Amino acid sequence: MLLFATFFKKEYFYTSMRYILFAVTLLCDSVQLVLGYLMLILVFYKIRMQVGICFVLCFTLSLYTTVTPVTLTAMTLERYVAICIPLHHAQLCSTHSTVHVILIIHAIGLIRCIVFFSVFFASVSLSFYTQGKLCSIEMFTINEWHDHIRSAVSQFYFLVMCIIVVFCYVKILKVAKAASGDNKKSKQKALETVILHAFQLFLCLIQLCCPLIENVVYQIDLRLFVIIRLFNYVMFSIAPRCLSPLIYGLRDEAFFLALKSYAFFGLLERTVISNRNAH
Repeated sequence: MLLFATFFKKEYFYTSMRYILFAVTLLCDSVQLVLGYLMLILVFYKIRMQVGICFVLCFTLSLYTTVTPVTLTAMTLERYVAICIPLHHAQLCSTHSTVHVILIIHAIGLIRCIVFFSVFFASVSLSFYTQGKLCSIEMFTINEWHDHIRSAVSQFYFLVMCIIVVFCYVKILKVAKAASGDNKKSKQKALETVILHAFQLFLCLIQLCCPLIENVVYQIDLRLFVIIRLFNYVMFSIAPRCLSPLIYGLRDEAFFLALKSYAFFGLLERTVISNRNAH
């Protein structure tokens, strides 16, 4: 909440593509963590719900699982434009362009979800949606080949994203080597940011592979399935989502100063109000 409050505190943040996309990742991560935690509790305590409600939860979770890495790729491209073609940065990364980028990101995420869930739609009757079952993404996998389709689409997405990140890294590395002085420091920092985004994408890739393992374990032992899902949730859902606040909340000087100022004066203001009330 503090990061969101800081984002809306200064006009520079909510009019800059870099910080707007950062806010999108925060929103996606928040939604994903809440839904993931909710579904984990439901499975752990074996609480059943209607398949229709479970579908809404799983579809939303699947959407934002894809939106997060696609947004990270878009943020990497923004750094590439800022460092390698700075004269076009204002035009390509305007607020108006950012809205289009966010819509495209969600459209890309929807395509993956539609490809996966459309097979389920075509295979079950409407009465199935009113049945009570344990809510899990594995419920919507009808056949083994259906799981292969999901895996193939996920691998294609991340192949494209990895190519984009490597391309941006190589281009920024060339510019950073050619730069000098303060200019070299800023470009080196952008290069480090791209590396951190690449590490986040790697963790997200592992997360998308986790359902393949979980699906096999689900057929064998439900308790072991819950333990493995909890481990995957902590390692590959929570851990990579802690990196976004680290990259922009601590490493970014402008955002960190605003965050520190907002947190300090917010605490000071509450202390003054408390003292006044006490008197």
